[in-house]
Amino acid sequence: MKTSNSSFLAFAERRFRLSGRALIENGHPYFVPTDGLEAQSDMWPHGYLSMSHYDYLGLMHHPATTTAAKAAIDAQGTGVGASRLVGGERLAHRALEEDMADFLGVGGVLSVISGYLTNVSVIGLLVGPRDLVLVDELAHNSIMVGARGVKGRFETYAHNDLDDLERLLREHRAEYNRVLICTDGLFSMDGDITDLPRLLDMKDAYDAWLLLDEAHSYGVLGATGRGLCEHFGEDPNRVEIAIGTLSKSFASSGGFIAANSDVIEWMRFCLPGFVYSVGLGPSTVASAHAALQVLRTEPERVAKLRANSRDFLQKAADAGLNTGTAIGEAVVPILFETPDECVFVAEALMQQGIYAPPVVHVGVPKDMPRIRFFISAAHSTADIDRVIKAVEEALQAATALRQRMSAE
Repeated sequence: MKTSNSSFLAFAERRFRLSGRALIENGHPYFVPTDGLEAQSDMWPHGYLSMSHYDYLGLMHHPATTTAAKAAIDAQGTGVGASRLVGGERLAHRALEEDMADFLGVGGVLSVISGYLTNVSVIGLLVGPRDLVLVDELAHNSIMVGARGVKGRFETYAHNDLDDLERLLREHRAEYNRVLICTDGLFSMDGDITDLPRLLDMKDAYDAWLLLDEAHSYGVLGATGRGLCEHFGEDPNRVEIAIGTLSKSFASSGGFIAANSDVIEWMRFCLPGFVYSVGLGPSTVASAHAALQVLRTEPERVAKLRANSRDFLQKAADAGLNTGTAIGEAVVPILFETPDECVFVAEALMQQGIYAPPVVHVGVPKDMPRIRFFISAAHSTADIDRVIKAVEEALQAATALRQRMSAE
């Protein structure tokens, strides 16, 4: 007898199969306990090396961040126990938000328990049934989910193609009350950026709003890590809503919104993802704030990150590797011809102690499998040389294996 439970399981299995289950049935590199790899570092001649974490400024194990987190737990415990609206907040919440707003040069900042939730919740709050939301087709999934969930109209424009965006604005702007444009500052799958000066002029010309996801660009772009606006020399107050994260350059977790102070005050009372979610825990706030303070006092970390990123990009190009449209800022993907080749290379890297999982099927188009390499200021030239050499050798082995199988 068929039950609802069995139909549910059949549904889950089918969706998993369509998502590429076959690629991982014989073993896969996902959900690896990386602390275990670190503990076994001496099993590889050159030790364990992570190229899969967002620790762009090398602050996850910095004495300032770890000491601040421990002290916050001792003083305030492990959590805040409630939403900040109904249960009150800690002095540290406002201190972090005010310091971050000052650093970014904006009116205010509001922190949220999840970076993913921040985009979903903000877009849902801003867009109504008579509105239009236009999204870069390669924007982060959190933007896509938030935009698809609105009652208004949702359209995508070709990646970084502002001519296509302007076409949509020209054809449809008059039909809608408000228009929200959403894009990433630094695209996390491709390592490229949008033409912000033109985008700002365009959204002003068509009376549209801009939501700019700076999750991967704060701490990375610009001379001092203030993001895409600093990179292009633009006033950050021209951007209606910027979304940041504490999980990357700021070595902690959670998301935040940067906007006009009146907008932030409105969201304190009306943003569902903030009002109905618990506030950031004491250790999270303390470590993020400590990371921000290190960034303020040591902007050379941004310069080191940039130098490492450009070095990786150049050496990949010299080796004939396909890095797509990456500009050499923290995120540099290497693209492969097939998912099988991509998985083969990732496994070969892991055998040498280099952790860099493949991105196939889910998250990128089926014909564009890749390994994303997240560069850190903490990486050395030897680390970069080691990775490039390992990818080259793995590709050569994959080609030889393919030729041997074809001959048979």
